[in-house]
Amino acid sequence: MPGTSTARHLFRLWWRRLGPRAAAALLAAAFALLLLAVSRYAAAPTPRPTHPSTYGHRLPALVDITLVHGTADKGALCLDGTPPAYHFQPGFGDGAHSWLLHLDGGSWCRNFESCARRKLTNLGSSAHMETRAEFVGILSDDQSQNPDFYNWNKVKIRYCDGASFSGDVQDEVKNGTAGFFFRGQRIWEAVMAELLSKGLNRAKQAFLTGCSAGGLSTYIHCDDFRALLPKASTVKCLADGGFFLDVEDISGRRYMRAFYNDVARLQDVHKKFPRCGSDMEPGQCFFPQEVAKSIATPMFILNPAYDVWQVEHVLSPEASDPQNLWLECKMDITKCSSKQLEILQGFRKSLLDAIDEFKNRRDWGLFIDSCFIHCQSTSTLAWHSPSAARINNKTAAEAVGDWFFDRREVKDIDCEYPCNPTCYNVVLDQPSKED
Repeated sequence: MPGTSTARHLFRLWWRRLGPRAAAALLAAAFALLLLAVSRYAAAPTPRPTHPSTYGHRLPALVDITLVHGTADKGALCLDGTPPAYHFQPGFGDGAHSWLLHLDGGSWCRNFESCARRKLTNLGSSAHMETRAEFVGILSDDQSQNPDFYNWNKVKIRYCDGASFSGDVQDEVKNGTAGFFFRGQRIWEAVMAELLSKGLNRAKQAFLTGCSAGGLSTYIHCDDFRALLPKASTVKCLADGGFFLDVEDISGRRYMRAFYNDVARLQDVHKKFPRCGSDMEPGQCFFPQEVAKSIATPMFILNPAYDVWQVEHVLSPEASDPQNLWLECKMDITKCSSKQLEILQGFRKSLLDAIDEFKNRRDWGLFIDSCFIHCQSTSTLAWHSPSAARINNKTAAEAVGDWFFDRREVKDIDCEYPCNPTCYNVVLDQPSKED
């Protein structure tokens, strides 16, 4: 071959010019370098797929729905009589024996009219629930987004009873031709029984969490959850955006107490609160400030000081603002007047006063930021991201993890709005409808 003969000719010229000894030495060095490169390549580990270290480069996991069948005889039914449901993602690695349960939120229904509307949605019927749910925030399996709980067994429990899993009316309630099942307590029991059979009963660590109305559920069921698990296991609870306040609204009325009074009477929730004083209205027993007083299990309160849902529905409900003077402010905190901001600072103080007695509980944790937001543990951005709010340079995810694993005492309370430049403040497009 012409190429081969040319190469041989060049090699002989190169050999004569260098001399035999120099050429041999150079060849030996080249051969040694080749051997070293080959050995290093062979010793290098084979790349393996891992959780990405860069935030936000993975799509969230989609987890299939599971209906809890066979519970009709126990009365564990959604408002419309369909079975309750949850989404389950198995844990892996060193998280295989740890469990995180999350109770869904979604307000409450206070009368037959609002409960009838609710029956036609995923908040009152499993027939209307999406078959797959995104697991993000505290439910994410991405270590960069959920550093402490990403590989745990995780369960999202769907909310379909309208009273924070606490109602328990024996018979179907009829209103004309419509029927309703107020069975939140039985739904809780049925879902727990199924999860216990799937391995929750062997959990070494267990964490009950919830957002909004699910946050209230977490206060209500925290000690119940602890009682279901082995004494040797570590069990704690987290309520996110669930510390609803019993305060006067902008018109001087206690709108939220009246709302809770209706829920409590409709769904007979007083049975869940035997320690509630006889001199108290039924709705008062439903507020976290009262429920939390008897909780013995370690609890973490994650709440914004300017909770956007509470500003809209507790502080300035539509019925108390007929002239819509608060419309812009409750949609966007930057649109609030100085007088409105003064009222919001008073609302913040009411929250701090309400949680004051819990600050002294050594095994409780607090993260009260000054953001205009609602739930934060179920948000990709707000839980643990470059855009997440920070107190003492810690995100909510880092603070919760530090507290759960006893890395430090966490009693983080932010300064007044607008002091925190890391806050992600939501801007609403339009008022959400009240039930």
